[in-house]
Amino acid sequence: MPDPWTLRYEGFDPAEEGLREALCAVGNGYLVTRGAAPESVADGVHYPGTYLAGCYDRASSTVAGRTVTNEDLVNAPNWLPLTFRPAGGDWFTGPPAEQSVELDVRRGVLTRRALVTDSRGRRTRLVQRRLASQARPHLVALESTFTPENWSGPLEIRSALDGTVTNTGVARYRGLASRHLEPAGHGTDGDGLLWLEATAGHSPLRIALAARTLVRGSGEPARGTEDLGTGRASQILTVRAGRGRPVTVEKTVAVHTSHDPAIETPLHASRLLAARAPDFGALLAEHEVRWAELWHRCRIEADFDGAGPLHLSLFHLLQSYSEHSADLDVGIPARGLHGEAYRGHVFWDELFVLQLLNLRFPELARAVLRYRHRRLEAARQGAREAGLRGAMYPWQSGSDGREESQRLHLNPLSGRWLPDHSHLQRHVGSAVAYNVWQYYQATGDLDFLAGAGAEMLLEIARFWSSAARYDPARERWSIRGVLGPDEYHDAYPWADGPGLDDNAYTNLLASWVLARARDTLNVLPGYRRDELLERLALDGTELDRWREVGRRLHVPFHHGVLSQFDGYERLAELDWTAYRGRYTDLRRLDRILEAEGDTVNRYQASKQADALMIWYLFSAREVRDLLRHLGYPARHELQRRTTAYYLRRTVHGSTLSSVVHAWVLTRSDRRASWRYFRDALVADLRDGRGGTTAEGIHLGAMAGAVDLLQRCYTGLEIREDALWLDPHLPSALGRLELELRYRGHWGVVVAADHRTVTVRVRESRQEPVPIRLRGRSVTVAPGEARVFRL
Repeated sequence: MPDPWTLRYEGFDPAEEGLREALCAVGNGYLVTRGAAPESVADGVHYPGTYLAGCYDRASSTVAGRTVTNEDLVNAPNWLPLTFRPAGGDWFTGPPAEQSVELDVRRGVLTRRALVTDSRGRRTRLVQRRLASQARPHLVALESTFTPENWSGPLEIRSALDGTVTNTGVARYRGLASRHLEPAGHGTDGDGLLWLEATAGHSPLRIALAARTLVRGSGEPARGTEDLGTGRASQILTVRAGRGRPVTVEKTVAVHTSHDPAIETPLHASRLLAARAPDFGALLAEHEVRWAELWHRCRIEADFDGAGPLHLSLFHLLQSYSEHSADLDVGIPARGLHGEAYRGHVFWDELFVLQLLNLRFPELARAVLRYRHRRLEAARQGAREAGLRGAMYPWQSGSDGREESQRLHLNPLSGRWLPDHSHLQRHVGSAVAYNVWQYYQATGDLDFLAGAGAEMLLEIARFWSSAARYDPARERWSIRGVLGPDEYHDAYPWADGPGLDDNAYTNLLASWVLARARDTLNVLPGYRRDELLERLALDGTELDRWREVGRRLHVPFHHGVLSQFDGYERLAELDWTAYRGRYTDLRRLDRILEAEGDTVNRYQASKQADALMIWYLFSAREVRDLLRHLGYPARHELQRRTTAYYLRRTVHGSTLSSVVHAWVLTRSDRRASWRYFRDALVADLRDGRGGTTAEGIHLGAMAGAVDLLQRCYTGLEIREDALWLDPHLPSALGRLELELRYRGHWGVVVAADHRTVTVRVRESRQEPVPIRLRGRSVTVAPGEARVFRL
C-alpha cells in the first residue's frame, strides 16, 4: 500500500482472487459484501458473498457416521450480479483483458477499471464503483460505466438478484450441508423494480432485496425485459451505445431481514427504500461524510511506514461493527462479516477488539456487552449442564448463546475427522468479565455496571468458585479438565480423557474475576447491591468462598517460569531442528504431527503461548500483585524468563500470537516487539496463515495490532480512576499521536515521542482528567495541555 489510504491490485491472479475479495470487501456493520467481480459466480476462483450481521441458520450433516448440526452465518442472496454484451456477442463472464482494483479506505469505495474484449474484437472500457452506505445501512450500490472503444450499436446490460447461493466458501466444510436459502418469491414491479425474497431453510429468518437499475447517458430510454428463474430474478436493459460515448448504469439495492426493527415486512421495506433511494452521486456524498466522521474519531498519527496497513485494519473493524450493528443484538464474529471461516461465530476475539472500542466508540463496546448479557441465561444453562453454578459462556456462539463449537474437525493433511474438544475453553467467561470491568474503567458508566455488567460479572465469579476443587495435598484449589487459549494441547498424553488441569492463564483470570466481583459489589449503591444479592441468592457464606478460592488457586511453575498448565514440564521437547528442516511452515504443527500419527499433546510446543497472555491483559506490576495475592513470590525477572522460554517453543499458528508477543516484549526487547507488531499489522494483507484470509479477515488481530499503537507503546492503562502513561516507543516509531474518548471527554489528545509526552484535553464541561506518569500525578483540565519529559 504505497498510498496509505488505497489498497490497489493490478491485473488478475486466480490464486490471489479469494484474498483480494476478502480484503476489498465493503460494508457498514449491517452487512458486508466481498469484493468479487459483479459478473462472477462461485467457481473455485471467485466467491461472491454478502453477510448480514446476526443472520444465522442451522443445518445437519452426516460426518464419519455421526449426525452433526452446525449453525452458519448465512451467505445472503447476491445483490451484485451485473454483466453486459454488445448485441450479438456473449455475456461477459471475465476475466477482463486488463484490470485494476482500488479500495479507497478513506471513503469506503471500491473502484474497478477494466478493458473487456469480446470474441469479435470489440473493446469496451469498464469503470465500476461500489459502496455499502454508512449513512443508509440497508442500501448498497454499484455504478458501472461502459465506454465502447471501437464499436457502436446496441448494448445489453443484465442486472440480477441471485438467491441460489450456498455456503461453500471454506473448502474443509464442503462435505457438510451448505444450502441455507429457500426461494420465497421474486419478480418486477411496474416501474422496473426487481425484487427477490428468500427464507433460511431451518430458521424463521427471511431476507428481501429490491433493486433499481437506471441507465444514464444513452440519449434514449432503455428497453427492458424480464428473465425470471427459480431463485433468481433478472432484467435485461438494451440501450444504444456509441464509440467513445460512456453509458452509466446505476444499480441500487435495498436489503432487509426479519430481524430488523421498525419495519412492516422485509419485502415491503426493501421495495419502498429502493424506489425512494437517491442516485449514486448523492449516496456517495452522504456516505463520505459518515466515513469522515469515523476517521476523525479513529485518528492515529504514527510516524512510520505502515500507515496503509494501519488504515486498512481500522477500515475493516469499522465496517464489521458500527452504529448500525448496535441495535441488532449481534456480537463481533472473529472473522468479521467477510467470509464463512469459523462459521461466522463469536469467540473471545472481542477481548482484543473492545480495548480499541472502549477509547474510541464506547457506545459500541457497550452494545457488545449487552449482546453477552442477553445470552446470560444460555450461559447459566451451560453451567448447569456441566454440573456447575453461575454462568459458563461458550467458546463459540452465534444467534442464541448456546455452545456452537464443533465436536469433530477435519485435518486436511490426513483427511481424518478428529474429536474437537475446544468447547473446554472455559476462559471465555473471564474475557467477558474483563471486558465489563475495562469498559467501566474507561467510561465510568455506573448505570451499566449496576445493571447488566454486575450481573454478568457476579455470575461468572460464581462459576469459577463452583468449578474449583480443593486439593488437600497442595492446600490449594484447582480448576481441572479445561483448555487454555493455546488450543494445541487438549489432553495429557498419559490420560484417557480430554482436558488439562490448572491452566495458568485460566486460573489467574479466575482469581482476578473473583476479586473484581467483590470490588463490583463495593462500588454499587447500597440498594442496588442488596437487590443483586437477593436476586442471585448470594450470601456471606458464598462470598467468603469466593475470597478463599480467589486467594488460594493453584498456579503452576517450573524451571523458574510460569507453566502453561500443571504438568507441562513432563512433556517432551520437540526436535525443532529436524521439523524446521522438513517443513517450511510449522504454524499448523498440530496437523503435521497428527498426519504423521503423532500428537502435539506430547510436546512442549505452542500455537500461541497462553502463559504470556496474562502480561497482555495486565501490566507487570499488576501481574506481580496478582501472584502475590495468591501467595506466590513474583520477582521482576519472571516475565522475562517466561517470555524467553515460550518464545523458543511457539509457532505462532494464531494471528493473535504476534499481537501478544509484541506486547510482552515491549519492555525487554523493543526491536523484537516491533517485528511482531509489523507481522500482526500485515498478517491478513500478506495472508500469512496459509491462505485462510480468503475465508474471512482476522478481526481480533487487526484490532490488536492497532491497539499496540494505542495502548502498548504509549503505556496507556485505565485503572484507579486515572489514565496511566508510560511510553516506550520502539526506535522505528518516531512519534505517535492519538485522540481518545475517556469518561465523557470527546477529545483527550496523547502525543508521545522519545523525549516527551503531551496530554491535551479539548474544551468541555467535564471534570479534569487525572494522569499518572512514572510516579507523577497531575490533572489536566478541559482546554489545558501538559508536557511531561521522559
